[in-house]
Amino acid sequence: MKNFFISLATIAMMAFTAQVAVAQNDTTAAPDSAAATEEVAQAASANPFQAAPSEVPLHQQLKTKFIEGGPGFMASIILCLIFGLAISIERILYLSFSKTNTKKLLEKIEAALNEGGVEAAKEVCRTTRGPVASIFYQGFLRMDQGVEVVEKTVVSYGSVQMSLMENGLTWVALFIALSTSLGFLGTVVGMVQAFDAIQAAGDISPNVVAGGMKVALITTVGGLIVAIILQVFYNYIVSRIDSLSIDMEDASISLVDILVKYENKK
Repeated sequence: MKNFFISLATIAMMAFTAQVAVAQNDTTAAPDSAAATEEVAQAASANPFQAAPSEVPLHQQLKTKFIEGGPGFMASIILCLIFGLAISIERILYLSFSKTNTKKLLEKIEAALNEGGVEAAKEVCRTTRGPVASIFYQGFLRMDQGVEVVEKTVVSYGSVQMSLMENGLTWVALFIALSTSLGFLGTVVGMVQAFDAIQAAGDISPNVVAGGMKVALITTVGGLIVAIILQVFYNYIVSRIDSLSIDMEDASISLVDILVKYENKK
């Protein structure tokens, strides 16, 4: 499933890059549009009661800012967002499918033990999805070695299931750090460009500094926005994992109690 989401992310990035290329051609082919927009803004400021011109669509504004911020840095930041979201969505779906009603599962296992013994309990675990049922199944495989061995097996295999649930989170954390770092790197590069322009012109006029400062600010904003979005997903996934781990531990304790009662009845 993870490969499926990564493929979707790659396709989305290719489509986004194509749209940006079209937008960049449009901006270079129509240099007079900026002057016309400035004239309209001056007219509106001179007459505030005049009807405002139609607003530029949001996607067009995003494309423009993408180009102004520098395609290299902004494309890297967008890649961090796309791949981070792909892994996050895959983890959320995985954790959603891993959710199990442990109370009903324990009731079924207890009833199966009383009616058909260990084999019936194995069948219940085999036909139930989720990490809790897998942990219980591994414990029942060693039921002939005693309850203590079953308890140790459940604890050990619980750690394995925890690792499976946390799989991919390191990549999300990496994309969070990368997007922030790339944003600040764009800031430094923009400042260097601004000082180079000042040195070449021998003047510190706003027009000379504006280009480099714009690159610096846009890349910083882009990197921080991507980091904030991915951080929200990361924390949500961690909270889901914590909730599932608590359910696993509580269900494991209840399973041991059920097995102790079953052994005492024999």
